[in-house]
Order: sequence, then C-alpha cells, then structure tokens
Amino acid sequence: MAASARRNQFQNAPAVLILIAINVLAFLLEISAGGWNDPDVLHRMGALEPYAVVKGEYWRLLTALFLHGGFLHLGFNLFALYVLGPPLERAIGGIRFAACYLISGLGSSVGVVALTTLGFVQAAQVIGASGCIMGVVGAWAGFLLRHRHAPLAKQRLANIGLIVAIQIAFDLSTPQVSMAAHMCGLVAGFLLGLLLAPRDLRSQR
Repeated sequence: MAASARRNQFQNAPAVLILIAINVLAFLLEISAGGWNDPDVLHRMGALEPYAVVKGEYWRLLTALFLHGGFLHLGFNLFALYVLGPPLERAIGGIRFAACYLISGLGSSVGVVALTTLGFVQAAQVIGASGCIMGVVGAWAGFLLRHRHAPLAKQRLANIGLIVAIQIAFDLSTPQVSMAAHMCGLVAGFLLGLLLAPRDLRSQR
C-alpha cells in the first residue's frame, strides 16, 4: 500500500522526480568531493558567494540551488518538494513547474546577492534548494489566489499562510539560515504562480 501511495503521489509529476534525482546526485558528488561541511569543497562545487558572483561567477546563482549541508538539510527540502510539488505540477504542467522551481531559485540567489551588496544582510556562503521550495510555496499562493473561488481554495491559502508564518519564525530563531533566500524565493514563486496558473482548471485534470 505504501508503494502504491508513492506511485500515486508522483503520478504525472516527472519534473518533481527529476529534480529530486538531481539534488540527490549533487549531494553524492559533494560526499565524493570531500564532504558537505568543507567550505572549500562547497566553493569548488558552486556555492553562492555574493561577492564572487559580483566578480563574474554567475553560475553560482544556479549551482548553489543543488548543494546541501548534510542529510537533514537535503531530506527536509526533498520531503517538502515531495509533498508540495506533485499536485502543483499536475495543476500547471511539468514544464511550467520546472520553470517555476528554477526561476524561483534564481530569484532567491539574485535577491541574496543584491541584499548583500546593498548591506542589508551579511555576506555568507549560501547553499540549498530552500529558495526553490519557498518558490513552490509562493507559486501555490499565486495559483490559489488566481483561482480563489475554486472549492477549498481559501482553506488552502490559509494553510499556505501558516507554512510561511512557521518558516519566518524558524528563520528568525535560526541565525545560520538565510531568511533572505527564503523570502526572495517566496516572492518570485508567488509572481510566477500568478502568471503560470491556467485560466481554466477543467483543462488540468
């Protein structure tokens, strides 16, 4: 029964499966390169370092999204993607979902770089898919707001609001977490959710 539930969760959600696989593969490469706790290893693999990006290392805006600082960090992000991703992908389509995930992550990275260079946040090495995941949360909010008259839309919007509130509380109480990355990803995802939401839900069965 558990296997059947997993199959149902991933039914018509190939983009989520591919993104999970890429994150796991990147984490295995981190381990083989010397470990996820070594800043030098993370630097070589493309961690987000704002001033390095300003100097022209733009690839870090993307590569950092697939690096993680341990099994717990990876597991938390992939579990959130596993729960939130498939229903959104089924609603908006695989290509739109992948675009939302990646663009939200890039928006998160760009936001961190901008806020760092402007002096609003301290420079730090940033890794993880959290900006992408918060982008998925934001996209859900935009999608549900666009279809706020659909059944259960208001209840689900309230649930999304609760998730955001919990995330903000966690960020404020955990100094090593990049709240800037999370909030920038959330805003980018929300805007994308408004843009990518199909007008006719009946076509997204």
